Amino acid sequence: MQVILREDVDKLGKIGDTVKVRDGYARNFLIPMKKALEATTKNMRALDHAKKMISDRLRLVKKEAAAAADKFKGLSVTIKAKTGEEGKLFGSVTSMDIAEAVKAQGVDIDRRKIVLDEPLKRLGEFTVPVKLHTDITAEIKVSVVAEE
Repeated sequence: MQVILREDVDKLGKIGDTVKVRDGYARNFLIPMKKALEATTKNMRALDHAKKMISDRLRLVKKEAAAAADKFKGLSVTIKAKTGEEGKLFGSVTSMDIAEAVKAQGVDIDRRKIVLDEPLKRLGEFTVPVKLHTDITAEIKVSVVAEE
């Protein structure tokens, strides 16, 4: 099925792209979540009209992401975690924990933008990337220390 993307979808395309996807993926996920429209002739004409507005929106989103990246420059957070005798963590530090620590410092962030390949499971300092836009990535310094 051909669909027109209404927003960026990872590993599929950007706003306004016409892509071919499986029928089930389109009908059960993309269209109900308002991430895409079916690529009918009427929608294709509307897409041509909306291309200009979409490009303006993309510029605005990228500008906002660049402004948000400035907030993250030099930002470091400290997360206290329970540890065992050998310094191993009980549990792990996840993107949700990092997002809460960043919010406590007055910078609002969605936890899904924090890129962790796997949760942090040891004490130390880590540099964690934050994907604010497809082209803009900021970094946060995260210190995981033992709770006293």
